[in-house]
Amino acid sequence: MPARVGPLAMERRLTLYHREGCGLCDQMLAELSALKSRYTFALEIVDIDEDPELRERFNVLVPVLAVDGDILCCHFLDRSALLDELASA
Repeated sequence: MPARVGPLAMERRLTLYHREGCGLCDQMLAELSALKSRYTFALEIVDIDEDPELRERFNVLVPVLAVDGDILCCHFLDRSALLDELASA
C-alpha cells in the first residue's frame, strides 16, 4: 500500500471537470473521494456547463481530471498515474 503523503509535503490541487447527470463523472468523484483518506490533495469540482468555454473544451471528454492544471486523464480515472503524481508531491 502506498504511503500517505505527509503534512509537510506540497498539497496537490486536483480539478475535476464534470457535468450534472454524468455517470462517469460520479464514478470518478467517488474514486477520488476514497483516495482522500490516504492522500493529501485539494479537490476542486467544476461543472463545465456553467462556463461556455469549458463546455466547448471538455464537452465530450468529461470527466476530466487535472493535477496542478495539467490534464491527467479523461473519461476514467488513471489511478496509477494519479498515485504517481501524489507520491511525487
